[in-house]
Amino acid sequence: MDNKETYEQVSKHYSAASQGKSEKYGAAVAKSFGYSEEELAAIPEGSNLGLSCGNPLAISSIREGETVIDLGSGAGFDVFLAASRVGATGRVIGVDMNKDMLARANKIKAQTGRTNVEFVESGITDMAALDAGIADCIISNCVINLVPETDKPLVFAEMSRLLKPGGRIAVSDILAKKELPQKLKSDLAMYVGCIAGASMVADYERYLSDAGFGDVLIANTNSNLNVYVQTDEDGSTKANSCNAETQPKSTSASGAAGCCGVQEGKTPGNIADTDLNEWVGSFKIYAVKN
Repeated sequence: MDNKETYEQVSKHYSAASQGKSEKYGAAVAKSFGYSEEELAAIPEGSNLGLSCGNPLAISSIREGETVIDLGSGAGFDVFLAASRVGATGRVIGVDMNKDMLARANKIKAQTGRTNVEFVESGITDMAALDAGIADCIISNCVINLVPETDKPLVFAEMSRLLKPGGRIAVSDILAKKELPQKLKSDLAMYVGCIAGASMVADYERYLSDAGFGDVLIANTNSNLNVYVQTDEDGSTKANSCNAETQPKSTSASGAAGCCGVQEGKTPGNIADTDLNEWVGSFKIYAVKN
């Protein structure tokens, strides 16, 4: 796929995702990636679609009065949590390219009456709608991996442009533990499911350095990336899921779950039988603009 087609496929996938899973499903996924019961109780209904791969707010150190930008804000899950932290004197800007996600987020905003939140329609490689130097902190949750590799440096350059001097980024993203095989890289379901577009850690470090960031921290959270398909709509673990103590957990990003994934070190054959945790991980990324 060329980059244009990639963005179209990603947008199509997330238009479908904007219709949402159950609240219990979203809560189960979010808790597995580090969100607390208190945080989940504080969010507006319908804002958590179970699309997280981490909790960027946990490393963001957001303070009252700050301006925060969320890249790929979806239905506003992290935006509304951040809005509670910045208070009435701060503001949170959610950026998303998907009209259906924005419609859902703005509907929730209207229902909550939040005045310190706004949503902007834009891709994250060129956010010309936003002025330079306005943000104290930029967050993002499982989104940058969806940007084609050749465009990823643009995302980091834009983050640097939008941040004030000394501003920081707090990102949760899927990164590759080792070079992904071509069969996995070329699988569309794996791409829109945030797996096939995962960058290597060294590439992420280079993008950050080239964009003028320092004090870089990139750490694997060792979270289970198969939670999305091992969780039922009611938030319980599916009855046919593999025993985590004895067998690797497997999934395809298209939504079909499989058990007993490929053996350690083997190149995946059938994508549905791939143990994603062998190839990629949920990473937390923190850096400061020089």
